[in-house]
Amino acid sequence: MLVLSRQRDETIMIGDDVEITVVDIRGDKVRLGISAPRSIQVHRKEVYDAIKRENENAANLKPTDVTDVMEADTKPGKPNDSDVPRDSVVDKSSTKGKKP
Repeated sequence: MLVLSRQRDETIMIGDDVEITVVDIRGDKVRLGISAPRSIQVHRKEVYDAIKRENENAANLKPTDVTDVMEADTKPGKPNDSDVPRDSVVDKSSTKGKKP
């Protein structure tokens, strides 16, 4: 692990695209500003671990684990995409800004 010392308003570069700036220091808390391309996901470690854990759990689902969800989706009285005629779908973006 590389350990660097920085003061407020100083920046660390990771590669050419990621900037980490020390925004504020209060007691034992440091606020960081991170500038990165949208293609790079930036998460706090505890959030990243939770996402990873949920993804692993989802990858380990068995078909029987989702049967109840699939059955609830096809019960009578609950419309799904196939119940809605395509010509009844309105594209609201095409009428934006126009008066009827």
